[in-house]
Amino acid sequence: MRERIEKQSPIEVVVVVLPESSIMSLASVLDPMRAANRVAGRQVFRWRLLSGDGEAVMLTCGVPINVDGRFAPPLGGDLLLVIGGFNLHRHVGKRFLATLQECARHFDIVAGIESGCWLLGRSGLLNGRKATAHWEELEDFSQTFPALTVIGDRFVTDGKYWTSGGASPTFDMMLHLITERLGPALALDVASIFVYDQMHSATDVQPFVSLGRIEARDPELAGAIRLMERTLERPMTVAALARRLSISRRKLELLFAKGLSISPAAYYLRLRLQVAHRLVRDSGIPIRDIALRCGFDSLSAFSRAYSREYQTSPLKMRSANREETALRAEAVAGRKARMKPLRMSDTG
Repeated sequence: MRERIEKQSPIEVVVVVLPESSIMSLASVLDPMRAANRVAGRQVFRWRLLSGDGEAVMLTCGVPINVDGRFAPPLGGDLLLVIGGFNLHRHVGKRFLATLQECARHFDIVAGIESGCWLLGRSGLLNGRKATAHWEELEDFSQTFPALTVIGDRFVTDGKYWTSGGASPTFDMMLHLITERLGPALALDVASIFVYDQMHSATDVQPFVSLGRIEARDPELAGAIRLMERTLERPMTVAALARRLSISRRKLELLFAKGLSISPAAYYLRLRLQVAHRLVRDSGIPIRDIALRCGFDSLSAFSRAYSREYQTSPLKMRSANREETALRAEAVAGRKARMKPLRMSDTG
């Protein structure tokens, strides 16, 4: 690939996007390449956007995205990126996985973006390799694919197979690619276009909470939140948290009061419930298992805390969300038939 760059030939990229993917994940793939072309003053990346059936793809936000064709062999190039989102079982079958297996052989790098990592896992391409997934799915991903070494890094590169854990990690992964193939100066210029002032490495752990400037402004508060993240399954008392952090309980309480206007105990509980809420809505994990995973020693205690926070029980929330998802799918299908899709330019 380096020889091709020296000859100023564009890096050939195929992006496969599935329905119910995130527009942010798609943008995190496309916009760094577009910006690199702009900064370089030439076409250093050239890409095609494909879907499983060659039809426009409806994203989770309801925006339809036109594509250049169907994901089918023969295909080859430098980089194959597969972007997945919700409800993969509705959009991917054996034919798609067979196509992925066949086409992967003809690319230098194959990357799974968000739920795209599940497709690489199902196809067997990641067997014996390291990989990551979105932090909400790490445990399920690991259990589903025991032949993989699953780690919670922002993105993982293992040979030609790359995986990322979300939209922001995908942006980091693309900057890593630009650094590796086109040089750090160009990567820095691309990051600067998006006012992205903290480039992460692959091995940075995916956080449950994005701390932003809190980490620099108040490292002790940030450290307390990170400790809470690591102990969701077995929550500690506030006194034990303070001892682990080598500060007094009073100081810990003042840190949270000043920084977040909340007590550490209340924040800890809210953090556990937020993680549980995502699992109730977006996964099929049994409610009892979610309760244990989020540090509740009984289903009744979890249900009471959840109901106080969200004004409904976990079971009712899951049922309502399934109905909402079905209605949204019907609405999206109708909108797809009525609306003319947007076109993503490869030079814009």
